[in-house]
Amino acid sequence: MKTQSKTDWARVKREAAQDAPIAFDAETDAYNPNDAKSVAAHWESATIKQSGVVVGRVRGAQKAPLKVPTTIRFDADVLAALKASGKGWQTRVNEAMREWIKTHSAC
Repeated sequence: MKTQSKTDWARVKREAAQDAPIAFDAETDAYNPNDAKSVAAHWESATIKQSGVVVGRVRGAQKAPLKVPTTIRFDADVLAALKASGKGWQTRVNEAMREWIKTHSAC
């Protein structure tokens, strides 16, 4: 079922056709929205975010070795207890496994 738009498209088209300058105060506004060079300079420094995450950035070199994503299966009660220990539970599991490896020889 298609819903009816509540936007007054005729008014939007009229206002767009007028192409009136945008009001701004040169003393308080950081840039002039009517000046193409000013707008371009403003957008050069813009940060684009999607769901709070910066888009289009490339992560720099890692200071420590990268973690490798994997899937591991825990019993429900074990996983519940780990998660109940709070934020950072995966890091604590990683540290516990590192300690276990130190005390057990490889097969």
